Amino acid sequence: MRRAPVKRMHWRAFALACIAFGVLAAPASPAADAYPLRPIRLIMPNAPGSSNDTLGRLLAARLAGELGQQIVVDNRAGAGGVLGTEIGAGAIADGYTLIVSSEGALSLAPHIYKKLSYDPLRDFEFVGVFADTPNLLVTNPTLPVKTAREFIDYAKAKAGQLNLASAGAGSQSHLTGYALMLAAGFNSLHVPYTGGAASINALVSNESQWSIPPAAGVMTLVRSARLRALAHTLPKRSPLMGELPALAETLPGFTRSGWKGLLAPRGTPRPIVDKLHAAMRRSLDTREAREQFAQQGSEVVLGDGAEMKRLLEKEIADTALVVKAAGLRVE
Repeated sequence: MRRAPVKRMHWRAFALACIAFGVLAAPASPAADAYPLRPIRLIMPNAPGSSNDTLGRLLAARLAGELGQQIVVDNRAGAGGVLGTEIGAGAIADGYTLIVSSEGALSLAPHIYKKLSYDPLRDFEFVGVFADTPNLLVTNPTLPVKTAREFIDYAKAKAGQLNLASAGAGSQSHLTGYALMLAAGFNSLHVPYTGGAASINALVSNESQWSIPPAAGVMTLVRSARLRALAHTLPKRSPLMGELPALAETLPGFTRSGWKGLLAPRGTPRPIVDKLHAAMRRSLDTREAREQFAQQGSEVVLGDGAEMKRLLEKEIADTALVVKAAGLRVE
C-alpha cells in the first residue's frame, strides 16, 4: 500500500523528463522554419551596372520568388568593394542582411589595407557560390584591331599611348589587364575609374581604348556593337561565348574567371544559412536561370559554403602574387 505513491512519483518524474527532453530535442532555431518573415537586404559592394550588380540582381529576383519575400538590393560601392563588405560584416546576424561577394573586398583588400575591419575568412558565413564569369578583352570600336593578336601588336606599336580602363585600383579589370600586359609584353596607361560602369562608359566614349572586365558588365554593349570583343579568358572556346576565341589561343595558358558568391554576417544561424543555400540552388538550377546568366556571358555554378571558402582561400593566395608583381602599395 505504501509503494503506490512512490510508483506514481516515478511515472511523474519520467513524464517530466520526457517533456524536458522533448523541449531540448526540438529544433534549435524554430525561427528558421518561418524565415523569412520580412524583406531581406542584399548589400551590393559594387556600383550599379557592374558585373557583380548585374548577376547579383538576377540572383535576388529568383531567390525572392523562391523564398516568397522581397529582396532589396542596396548598392554600397566604395574602396573596391570594401565599404559595402564592411557594412555587411557589421550587420545583425539574423539572416535579413546578405552580401554579394566582391573580389576586391575579399581577396585583394587583405593585401593592400593595413587596417581592414573584417577578416574575409572568419567574419562571414559562406552561403555558397552561384556564378562564374570570364573576362572579355574589349576595345572601343574605332581601334583598328579585330583580333587579340592585332590588338597586342597595335598596343606594342603605340607603347604608352593607349589607356587601360579599370573599375578602380586593384579591381578585377585592373589586375587582369596588368596580367595581360605582362604576359604579352606591352604597356598602357592605367586609368582607374570609380566602378565598373564608369570605366565602361569611358571606353564607349573613347576616353580609354581598352579593358578586360568581367563579361557580365559588357555583353549588352558588345551585342549592340558599342564595344568590340576580341577574346575571352576561358581556357578554350565555349558555347557560352559563341564564336569568340579564347585569349589562350594567342597567349597559351592565359586564363581568368571570377566566381560570385553569397555571404551572411558571422553568427547567422546555421539553419538559416542552410535554408538560403537550398533556396539558392532551387532558384538557379533551372533552364531559365541558366539562359538568363548566359545572356550576361556567365554560367550558373552552384557550390556550397565549404567550396566557396576553399575558392576564396586559393584566390587570396593567388592575388598576393599579382599584387607583388603589380607593385600595388599597402595603405
